[in-house]
Amino acid sequence: MNILEKIAQSQHTFSKSERKVAEVIMASPQSAMHSSIANLAKAADVSEPTVNRFCRRMETKGFPDFKLHLAQCLASGTPYLNRHVDEEDGPDAYCEKIFDSTMAALEHARHHLDTHTINKAVDILTQAKKISFFGLGASAAVAHDAQNKFFRFNIPVICFDDVLMQRMSCINSMEGEVVVFISHTGRTKSHVESAALARNNDATVIGITDASSPLAEECNLVLSLEISEDTDLYMPMSSRIAALVLIDILATGFTLRRGNKFRENLKRVKDGLKESRFSKGMRDH
Repeated sequence: MNILEKIAQSQHTFSKSERKVAEVIMASPQSAMHSSIANLAKAADVSEPTVNRFCRRMETKGFPDFKLHLAQCLASGTPYLNRHVDEEDGPDAYCEKIFDSTMAALEHARHHLDTHTINKAVDILTQAKKISFFGLGASAAVAHDAQNKFFRFNIPVICFDDVLMQRMSCINSMEGEVVVFISHTGRTKSHVESAALARNNDATVIGITDASSPLAEECNLVLSLEISEDTDLYMPMSSRIAALVLIDILATGFTLRRGNKFRENLKRVKDGLKESRFSKGMRDH
């Protein structure tokens, strides 16, 4: 794990002054790397000893060593794109790196996935009177994919990628309903607040999120993929793909749990869509 990922994952453990230092660094890693300890302390409105304590908390020997780790981190990837990609990479290099890093992330998630928790999630989903999928930003695409998968299961399913619609839906939620929040970081304030509203209304809340996040604390059940990707600095890539695979796992578990009669219903849905497509091998005229 590089130093920026370590800062992002440790945010919830920081003191108020340490969080100020972290925010300044995460906002502009390049500036922090070239800054003096005095300038960084001033920018964060903390003392220089506080900056040093923060650096040691990040398991470095002090500010100079911390800047070395920061420089190594920034040199290993292109900020706002992908931490495996370098500025000089051509098409062959960045294509290979993206595939390699995604496959490595999926393999890591596969070995860290708790199948007992998956089984519990499938139990909850198959008994739900209604299922809601909520996501924002890159996670919204995952939520919409989940709606597409579960919509054909003959159960009321909704998906919102709007903060106010999510909040109103949670206010109106009730016992027997399941609300699934999808968030890689689990630090989105609106998600945390809406999850608390849903739980207060006796809905069951499932989080596809970081197990140590504020969102996880408001969930009845957490599915964590353990993907180390700093989406504060880089474009979400591997974490989004892993979340899509997890949705496929839940949808498959749901289908198998419902049995043969339910799968016949899925067949009727598929048959009903055949008329909307050209036959295989048919060319446009």
